[in-house]
Amino acid sequence: MPPLIRAARTAQYLAVRALTLHGLAHPITRLLLAAAATAAAQAWDAGHRVQALHPTHRRCAGR
Repeated sequence: MPPLIRAARTAQYLAVRALTLHGLAHPITRLLLAAAATAAAQAWDAGHRVQALHPTHRRCAGR
């Protein structure tokens, strides 16, 4: 997995965890959401596809 994709997925995971624990109004959550958006934008600008960030699960593909 390319490093930019790994960084974007990790940033999104951490942002979701903070959102679950602290809520949207918390400064840490907002900081992590901004970091996740920045990481995803960098991966996109480098030519990576969205599917690389959020792969389709095989069991859901047939629906």
